[in-house]
This record gives sequence, structure tokens and C-alpha cells, in this order.
Amino acid sequence: MSTQQDIYAAGSENRPPMLNKENYVPWSSRLLRYAKSRPNGKLIYNSIMNGPYVRRMIPEPGDPARTVPVPETFHEQTDDELTEAEIKQMEADDQAIQTILLGLPEDIYAAVDSCETAQEIWLRVQQMMKGSDIGIQEKKAKLFNEWERFTSTDGESIESYYHRFLKLMNDFKRNKHFPEKIASNLKFLNNLQPEWSRHVTIVHQTKDLHTADYTQLYDFLKYNQKEVDELRAERLAKTQDPLALMANSNNSFSISVVSPDLTIF
Repeated sequence: MSTQQDIYAAGSENRPPMLNKENYVPWSSRLLRYAKSRPNGKLIYNSIMNGPYVRRMIPEPGDPARTVPVPETFHEQTDDELTEAEIKQMEADDQAIQTILLGLPEDIYAAVDSCETAQEIWLRVQQMMKGSDIGIQEKKAKLFNEWERFTSTDGESIESYYHRFLKLMNDFKRNKHFPEKIASNLKFLNNLQPEWSRHVTIVHQTKDLHTADYTQLYDFLKYNQKEVDELRAERLAKTQDPLALMANSNNSFSISVVSPDLTIF
């Protein structure tokens, strides 16, 4: 995606995010957040999710004094009978329609511009974007492939690793997949670089991985970044010094083995 497309996808203070057909779920989340951030944001959001304000039917009393009694009748609420709150909701209904339409590419816009309410447009776009089983299965397969391949890189800081893992988990949640806590925690721990092995073992011994959160594990591990950096530097120095490497190979050592990744669901 180009920089210009990135800008459109992200939106701005004065423009809603542009729909990327391959990423409907994050777009829908961003658009609703944008709607809530606008003046009358709560009313705009309400219009999108629950539909527009519907004018009330106002009763008109009958006239029982006539020879032929006139029964009570009703008329639709006129502009003069609207309360200030009702006027604001109707204005928000129009703003809600504009908010969604401004975030749609031309071909999607052409398919929904006949809709009369923001809720109708919202549900139509949702149906169009989620209607392809093939597309859903492809996204699911891609997500699980990212899970399987996720690992740390040599020299990567624990902060960078945590933020990448956080994004992966957020993608799962947005797509209604919720890995068990222990599976998430083991994935997070088992894919750190070897220099973290001692600290990973400590986590296994001191934390209940069935109830702890990977953010709590990160909070514990991040204080050991300096030590891990020093261990990595020593490892690199030994690999560049053949004599030190040979001496090191003659020393027996063991690495604590942690449990393999569990099935994520």
C-alpha cells in the first residue's frame, strides 16, 4: 500500500478512514471510533448502530360533543413539535450517513447510495465485505500462519518483540479468535532468543501461566534487557574468536527446556 493509501486508510481529524476491502474489520473499528470523536459523536454512533430517529405519532383528541362523536386521531410529529434533543438526533442521523459514505471507495458507494439511513448503509457494507466465505477463510489461514511463524529476531529488544506480539493478539481479537491464556503465554516465552532462557525458566517457576497475562510476563522480563544484551555480546565475541569457541565447546552446559506451544484454542 502506498503512503497516500495509508493516509486514506487511517483517516484524519477531518476525514473518516477509507475502506480497504481486504481489511474490513479494522476499518469498521476505526470508523466507529472516528464517529464517536465527532461533535454529537454519541448520537452519530447511535444512528449507525440503532437506526435514525423516528418521528412520533401525536394524538389529536376527538370531539365527543358532536352528534356523531369524532374519535381520537393521530398525526406525524411536525418540525414545530420536535424537541431540541430530537432535532439534534436528526442532525446526527444525516451526519452519520455522510461519515460512512465518505469512507467508501466508489464501487462500494455506488452499491449503497440508495440506502436511506446510516444503519442500512452500515449493514449493507458489512454484508458485502463479510459475504465471501473464501475471503474469510483466506484471512483466517493468513492469521494462523502468522501465529505459527511468529518468533523473535536476533538482537531484537524485548520491547519490540512485545509490541509485535501485541499486534498479533489484537488481530486475533478483531477477528473473533481468542487463544487460551496459557497458549498465548507459552507462545510469547518460547519464541524469545536463547539469551532469555534463564529468565524464561524463572517465569515458569514463579508465574501461573494459566492465569497470568503476557503483558505481566513482559513487565517482568523487560528489566533484564541489559543482562540479555551483555550475554548476546559475549556470544557474538566467542563466535568471532575460534579459540574461545573451541574452549567453550568443551564445557558441558544445559539449557532448561520449556513446554512446547499448546494448541491455541
